[in-house]
Amino acid sequence: MIEIRNLTKSYLTVTGREFVFRNLSLVLPSAKNIALIGRNGAGKSTLLRLIGGLDIPDSGDVITSNTISWPVGISGGFQGSLTARENVKFIARVYGAEGAAMRSKVQYVEEFAEIGRYFDRPVKTFSTGMRARVAFGLSLAFDFDYYLVDEAMSVGDAHFKKKASQAFKDRVGKANLILTTHGMNQVRSLCDYVLLIDKGQVLPYENVEEGIAAYNALA
Repeated sequence: MIEIRNLTKSYLTVTGREFVFRNLSLVLPSAKNIALIGRNGAGKSTLLRLIGGLDIPDSGDVITSNTISWPVGISGGFQGSLTARENVKFIARVYGAEGAAMRSKVQYVEEFAEIGRYFDRPVKTFSTGMRARVAFGLSLAFDFDYYLVDEAMSVGDAHFKKKASQAFKDRVGKANLILTTHGMNQVRSLCDYVLLIDKGQVLPYENVEEGIAAYNALA
């Protein structure tokens, strides 16, 4: 379970301070794959970053005893002059993997990313899609209670999208997803609970189709 308690988040802009959420409180239910949906700018990615600890609220707390991934597919943490293999080894060490565990994680990411010989080339030479593939595989190489997925399913060709989707489905029962997407087919396929974000409010829907209908009504 993840509890959000009295959370306020704002950003300073050229036109003044803009509030994304004010005193937001909600509980994300256990054992559910959750879709965060809403219009562009509603705060989906902001809420995901707050849950993952990549952003800090103005006030309030995110409370959980579960392990939570960084947003799957985000590749901003790579060191560009190192190869993909070297980056994966470095992050694996940070998370305590050594020896056989290290080799297993490197092999998993290399096979998942499917970038061939480029896996041993500097990341700064990669296309955006190649970086995302490696980052996606790296996220999935570790076991978390919750995986945060921020539009990552749009990366790559149809084959890679199918592979990524299957990787999450394989984790059902062992871990849960919190997914942001504009693709309602992904919501139907991967999620069984919807949180609709609109004008700073977060509206829960236990019925996925009702949540999708409410989202479509905003258009």
